[in-house]
Amino acid sequence: MGRLLTVIMMLTAAPVAALDCRLALVLAIDVSSSVDPREDTLQRQGLAAALLAPEVQQAFFVAPQPVALSAFEWSGRTNQKILLDWTLIDSPSKLLGAAESIAYSQRSTDEFPTALGHAVGYGWKMLDRGPRCLFSTIDVAGDGENNEGFGPQHAYRAYGFNDIVVNGLAILSKRDHEDDKVVAHYQSDVLRGPGAFLEIAEGFEDYESAMRRKLERELRPLMMGEVTE
Repeated sequence: MGRLLTVIMMLTAAPVAALDCRLALVLAIDVSSSVDPREDTLQRQGLAAALLAPEVQQAFFVAPQPVALSAFEWSGRTNQKILLDWTLIDSPSKLLGAAESIAYSQRSTDEFPTALGHAVGYGWKMLDRGPRCLFSTIDVAGDGENNEGFGPQHAYRAYGFNDIVVNGLAILSKRDHEDDKVVAHYQSDVLRGPGAFLEIAEGFEDYESAMRRKLERELRPLMMGEVTE
């Protein structure tokens, strides 16, 4: 009931009576060795374009309380790099600047495997030092299963995730057996928290469209019927 009342207050109160931000959102993109240079470009440009899509911009500014946004790339156990540090998206110009930072970012490495557990752990660290918002979400995208270090479920037990939601974007390779395993892995091991969901990209060419759908859904303020204890 307390969570429900908090959401109702957030949606109805004047901005000065609410928290500084309604959502802290961390975007995580995969730069593991399975991602080639063309696919990496499709991710960066696709994410930037998705952020600026009209329906996503509308979702950013649909409520008076802004969204706090950050982004990082990830691959191996110790291979994470911030692409966008915490930015309060309180105007279209701030959103444009965030999208440009991601679009013009340079890949830090292409040599390491897929350490998904370490990626979500790094997302937790980003949230831990970030702004305190009403909700917190990690948005992790990738094209493979965890194959280095501990897995996501270990990270969820080791860190204080509490009310953090982890959503997934599985990028398919058009190899049916491998794709089925990636989707199953995201569904069983990556998704976490109330309302967590998985979006599917039919290859890297579909990344922008899938990310646009995902962001629009993540950014939409919760309605009362969607709140779970």
